[in-house]
Amino acid sequence: MPVEAYSISELPRRAVLRFMGYRGQEITPEVDARIDEGIARALELARPRASWSAFGIAGRGDDGAIRLDGCALALPGASIARHLDGAVSCAVMAVTVGMDVERELKRLSLVDPVGHVIFDAAATVAVEEAAAACQRSVRAYAAERNLFSNARFSPGYGDLSLSVQPTLLACVDAQRALGITLTDTLLMVPTKSITALMGIFAESSCARRAERASGSLD
Repeated sequence: MPVEAYSISELPRRAVLRFMGYRGQEITPEVDARIDEGIARALELARPRASWSAFGIAGRGDDGAIRLDGCALALPGASIARHLDGAVSCAVMAVTVGMDVERELKRLSLVDPVGHVIFDAAATVAVEEAAAACQRSVRAYAAERNLFSNARFSPGYGDLSLSVQPTLLACVDAQRALGITLTDTLLMVPTKSITALMGIFAESSCARRAERASGSLD
């Protein structure tokens, strides 16, 4: 399956501040300049890419988990069932901004605590922007087929366990295509990576209803 590369030329400063924990406190000129530096550095190092594919809904197994056609992924839990209720297919995605960002995070954690906080927030916004770009690709895919998609829903959200991560990543060949691996505790490396699922529906009302029912991510 093809890898999509995205061009991100700016990061919303308000979003970076939010991930820094900003709550309206005064920002000194020095910190303000460092935020600009952190954003610029994140944009310089980020390599936003995604691998995704759409799979038909095969139904539910004996364990109640949703199965997909052509993919070994099984999706247990009430939350993802609500998110995919009425869907004709499911888009499976993995997104990352790459190992250069990961190495910079590790370097800053050792030598520059303030810089690390700023860069970490900027890198988080960068991967969120990449995920939003991937979502747009899924929506375009659905629209070309006169179908409708809902928002993304990630493992660890609701009662969808992180235990699905290995199979989810395998479904989109994320290790080979994007270099994403998993730790023993099922956390992704690079850490600034996102996996998610999006339902694809025959009717827009079904997409909206499923999205509201699951409390899914924008």
